[in-house]
Parts: sequence; structure tokens; C-alpha cells
Amino acid sequence: MPARKRKSASVEHKTDTQSTVLKRGRQSVDKSNGADAEHNFKSQYFSCESNGLKLGQEFFNQPCVCLAKALIGKLTHIAIIVNTQQVLVRRCANGEELRGRVVETEAYLGGEDKASHSAGGKRTERNLAMFMKPGTIYVYPIYGIYLCMNISSQGEGAAVLLRALEPLQGHTVMRQLRGARRREGSRSLKDKELCNGPSKLCQALDVPRAFDRRDLADDAEVWLETDPGEIPLQEGEVVTSTRIGIESHGEWAAKPLRFYLRGHPCVSVLDKRAEEPGQQTSVELTTISEKSISE
Repeated sequence: MPARKRKSASVEHKTDTQSTVLKRGRQSVDKSNGADAEHNFKSQYFSCESNGLKLGQEFFNQPCVCLAKALIGKLTHIAIIVNTQQVLVRRCANGEELRGRVVETEAYLGGEDKASHSAGGKRTERNLAMFMKPGTIYVYPIYGIYLCMNISSQGEGAAVLLRALEPLQGHTVMRQLRGARRREGSRSLKDKELCNGPSKLCQALDVPRAFDRRDLADDAEVWLETDPGEIPLQEGEVVTSTRIGIESHGEWAAKPLRFYLRGHPCVSVLDKRAEEPGQQTSVELTTISEKSISE
């Protein structure tokens, strides 16, 4: 995909962190399977499949906020912080693999979270995947025609919504899949528009409703793997903001439970205020609150 570019409105306000993002964007997205020695490691978080890069069950078994940030690239629940980013992989029926790096997520904390499908501990046929083991895929429809993909975490009824990906592999197929749902004669989508929303990424990677309740750590058609060739994230690169489209849920609409890669063109909605120096909201209280529903 083309270099990651900041929009002109924010170029004049570059910080050291923003410069790192721009430098990150200049790398080719079509990397080989090789990796620098410092990134070519194995741990309990990776299975032995896919050259040791496929994320195993232990990766998903963490509190919801931690998983939401870890999917973007920052593991905060272990002593050694691993800043490599995570990639969603979809293997098509013909064997072709589509890949997209996770750049935006939202955490839904379960019973106490009024904006969650599992608010109040409500368990239904629709949201059952949220109550299953960490790493379970939760796919649900919106507006009757679109789908959203989530991943269950620790915590009763807690899950992480995948909001946006950076397309890495299979752009042509992704564009065809997205185009099938667009009006005839519509302009061709730019790379950054292929997966810059929860329903868009499901269309682009052909994620069907049938993936609901599947185990992401042990599935042959869809999985997550780490990207050891990517530049490790630096302090301040992950922006904390409020979630999208939940304005009617009172105080929970203001909770800082959305996370995205600062300055990335594939993010669905930028929060300029949250990106201002000194405006980052701590999620410590949220994490503490989350512990009460995960024990």
C-alpha cells in the first residue's frame, strides 16, 4: 500500500511521534516472510503454526482493554512489553490469503458497560460468543445488511471490536469484494478506504456471519498473526479516545475505550482533540473497573 501520509491539516503540527508514524508508513507493505533477528522470537503468545507468527490462545486471554491495545501492538499485561503489531489473515476458498494490520479497536467491557451487547449480563443467542472463551469470534449484523467482527476477551461478556485495518496483501480481491456492495459506476476505492471501518473490513476480507463463535486461535480460514517486520511502536503512538456511535449510552459514551494508531490514514474517525499534547486520557480507572468483572 502507498506510504502513510498525514492529512495536510495536521502536517504543520508534527511531533517526534508523528514523524515516527510517517517513517513507518514509508516501509513497503509487501514484506517477505523474513524478519530481523531481534523480531524473530517465539513466546507463549505465538503458536507453532505459520512460521511461529500465528497468535495462540494465551494472547487473547487478557482483560478487554489490554487486548484492545495489544491488537494494535502494545501488550501491557506482561513484564516485557512487545510492541509488534498484529495482522488479521483471511484464507479464501482458492487458497489466497488476504491480510490487514489492525490499526483501530474498541473495548466493550461486558455486564457493567451500558454500550455493550452484553450489558447487564444479558446473554442471548445473538451475543453468546461474547461469553465464550477468550479468542472467540463474535460476528453480528447492523442495519440488517452489514457485519462487524469482535474478539472475546477475559471478563464475562467482554469483547473487542475491530474497527479498522491497513490492507497489506490482496488489495485487488479486497477492492472487488468492497465493490460488489457499491453502486455501479462508483469510483475505485483508494487503499486506505478498503478497511477503514468495522463493516468495511468485514466486506474486504469476506468475513461471513458463519464465522460467529469460531476460535480465532485455532481456525484454518481466519486468524491473527504478529508482524515482526514492522517498526515497533513508540510511546504516544496509540491514541485513546471515545467509542463511535454510542452517544445514547450516557456516561459510557464518554469512556476512553477506543484505541487507534496516531496519524494513520486507515483509521475510521480521527479525534483531533484526543491527539493534542496533554489530552490523552488515562485508562487506569477503566482497567481497575474491568478487573471486577473478569475475576
